Amino acid sequence: MENSPVISLENVWKTYMLGKVSVHALRGASLDIKKGTFVTIMGPSGSGKSTLLNMIGLLDSPSKGKVFLKTEDTNKFSPDKLSQMRGKTIGFVFQQFNLLQNITALENITMPMVFQNTSEEERKARGIHLLDLIDLKSRMNHLPAELSGGERQRIAIARAFANKPELVIADEPTGNLDSQSGERVMKMLAKFHQEEKGTLVVVTHDAMIADYSEHVVHIKDGQIVKNHSQEAKAL
Repeated sequence: MENSPVISLENVWKTYMLGKVSVHALRGASLDIKKGTFVTIMGPSGSGKSTLLNMIGLLDSPSKGKVFLKTEDTNKFSPDKLSQMRGKTIGFVFQQFNLLQNITALENITMPMVFQNTSEEERKARGIHLLDLIDLKSRMNHLPAELSGGERQRIAIARAFANKPELVIADEPTGNLDSQSGERVMKMLAKFHQEEKGTLVVVTHDAMIADYSEHVVHIKDGQIVKNHSQEAKAL
């Protein structure tokens, strides 16, 4: 169904034990990530936004409550099915880039497709198309060490979209970049969101990033305190 949720959280709690003390990282969070939307999650350090990200990305399971992938209750998934669905459905962009240092930009982008048994011919064609989108086709045979921080983050973005995932999650994608590179990376993410027609969730503390999104979710002390729509900044 059009604009139906890709991921839904229903009264999700996450509790960690620190010695004998219970710490509630999430307290009854409910959230729908609708198909095709660009959502920013904002909150100060310690607010629970990283834990919320892990729930949305199926990287962790709730202590209480439910996380749905489309209409399926992920609590009922086996570890193997969870891993398979995550690899097929979700792409990730990390603050630290997480590129493999001994392979080229093109090979880094196409690596997720190897695990989905995509043919070499398809991998290369898709990789070159993605390099075109991030304006780095001329750097396709360069190693990560030969690229700037902004270029590496753009490669990481292209890699996240390699398998045409329904959802891409970016965790502080501009955290290690200067403001100019950060703005270019955000424009690149917004461009991908438009051209690839995917769902995008960005976790950040930077209000500038939120300007590019259509929905902003504010989290504080493990609770979603505000969830609103807005007009996205023009590219």
